[in-house]
Amino acid sequence: VQLQASGGGLVQAGGSLILSCTSTGFMLDGSAVGWFRQAPGKERQGVSYITRSGGNTYYAESVKGRFTISRDNAKNTVYLQLNSLKAEDTAVYYCAADRWGPPGATMTTSDFGSWGQGTLVTVSS
Repeated sequence: VQLQASGGGLVQAGGSLILSCTSTGFMLDGSAVGWFRQAPGKERQGVSYITRSGGNTYYAESVKGRFTISRDNAKNTVYLQLNSLKAEDTAVYYCAADRWGPPGATMTTSDFGSWGQGTLVTVSS
């Protein structure tokens, strides 16, 4: 059971990236999927998650209106579209999955049981 996050890179402030999360050993369509990020010296924080059905999404205040999470079950992939990137968005981004996911409009690392290895997003100002 593994998750793979990809799509990170170096981008200028104001630019965009699309991160992808795929899985091996299980299908993502049976899981809520979340994205977290961790900047150097800081705790891992929740960025966004999408429910199993895809009908509900959550965004941290710091990324609302700039990031969009979506899922394509046919491709077994969850995406995080990052727009209007800022220097403070620089971090390692992790995807995580869980059959149940968060109980409400918050997200913590303990809500997710499976984790990927992370992909680095660097935003230059």
